[in-house]
Amino acid sequence: MADQIFPEPTVGVFVFNQDDQLLLLGSHKWPGKYVVPGGHVELGERLEDAVIRETKEETGLDIYDLQFIVFQEFVYDPSFWKPRHFIFFDYACRTTSTDVRLNDEAEQYVWVSLEDAMHLPMDAYTRVCVEKLIERRNKPGKEHRQNSV
Repeated sequence: MADQIFPEPTVGVFVFNQDDQLLLLGSHKWPGKYVVPGGHVELGERLEDAVIRETKEETGLDIYDLQFIVFQEFVYDPSFWKPRHFIFFDYACRTTSTDVRLNDEAEQYVWVSLEDAMHLPMDAYTRVCVEKLIERRNKPGKEHRQNSV
């Protein structure tokens, strides 16, 4: 089926700016859907180091305050441009810049609130994380703070 022998660990990065907006990308790898920066974890690389590296490579942004969201399984989902088996480790983080410089993995980007993101065509895995982030922010007893992810 694919050129993989084992599932590939990957990171997804939910980057928030100082206005509490999420960075979404349009990529040919996920036709017609918005996604977040991310990619494979290199051999010997820690997950959080992969989060920082992939974000820098794909957006030019420096990030901080990494927080794990969830892991998801992706097994030959036809929404991706080629058959792959991924294990997603998704993280939220912050940046102080909105000066995005895309590499060749994305063609466009947008900064949006979590609520506005729910009205955009996102891939299913990105949507799951956005829903989890909204749920966390709306959890009873937790005050919403600007700059909390």
